[in-house]
Amino acid sequence: MEKRNIRWGIIGLGKIANKFATDLSALDDTELVAVASRNQGNANDFAQKYNVKKAYNSYEELAKDTDVDAVYIATPHSFHKQHSILCLQNKKAVLCEKPFAMNLQEVTEMIAVAKENNVLLMEALWTFFLPHFNYVLELVKNEKFGNLKSLEADFGFKPTFDLESRLFKKEIGGGSLLDIGIYPIFAALSTLGMPDDIDTKATFFETGADAECTMIFKYKDAKATLKSTLLEETKTEAIYTFDAAIVKINTQFHAPSTVTIIQGKNEETIDFGYKTIGYNFETEHFNQLLRRSKKESDVMTFEFSKNLIKTLDEVRKMIGLEY
Repeated sequence: MEKRNIRWGIIGLGKIANKFATDLSALDDTELVAVASRNQGNANDFAQKYNVKKAYNSYEELAKDTDVDAVYIATPHSFHKQHSILCLQNKKAVLCEKPFAMNLQEVTEMIAVAKENNVLLMEALWTFFLPHFNYVLELVKNEKFGNLKSLEADFGFKPTFDLESRLFKKEIGGGSLLDIGIYPIFAALSTLGMPDDIDTKATFFETGADAECTMIFKYKDAKATLKSTLLEETKTEAIYTFDAAIVKINTQFHAPSTVTIIQGKNEETIDFGYKTIGYNFETEHFNQLLRRSKKESDVMTFEFSKNLIKTLDEVRKMIGLEY
């Protein structure tokens, strides 16, 4: 791709799209040129807020816009496949918010369409690109403190119960598991790999969406204890226990944070000097892939995305959650 601004579009203009748009402005040679919502008023307001030239009330129109190079998909989970494929078929590079889709079958379809159209596709799991998380990944990889023996990771908050909120609507992938449980599961898969065995239990809202899910991932020489909940505020930390140290990603571990290393009585906390919300790191990686004409990330690979959704599918099957 020639050296010019990468021109972005956004489909779905909720909270996460606002965060993405805010951090997009921190990147060089990058501009937000089009946004789309099913509601023209929402599209106009978003466009005005972020100084965007084009505001569509049709996702199809944005997908067909020849001035757009890449599209960020930020619609509810159940629409990720449909909207990603729409953009891929119109030769747009796609950065699709996590979870990639509702199940492995949908993810497999999306990847196939990306390959058919020779277009870049990546799951937007921003944590994978944050400096503090990569620091911990390097500690694991280099065995600086010996082998990783256990992980404890949780993510919980207590939203106001609202039958109209996407969080409580089972049919669009609401509940704790797909929305926030993906982060503790990601913390395990990125450091310990795919588990040999899983134990899990869950409670449910009256809507059928899962309210809380606890999971134990078992490995040959390690264990991960994971939890997602919409019933209480939790510390939302990730604690890695090695042979010779405890490494803690402080609250909230999935977002820009600090890392504390505990060795006996010695304790050191590392600050990574974040100046943004944190979405710019995944976007910069995606921009680099696009400039190098890559069709798949070497970090958030298709294989990793498939393993992640496979694990989510397995947990859902075990707790009896079907969409």
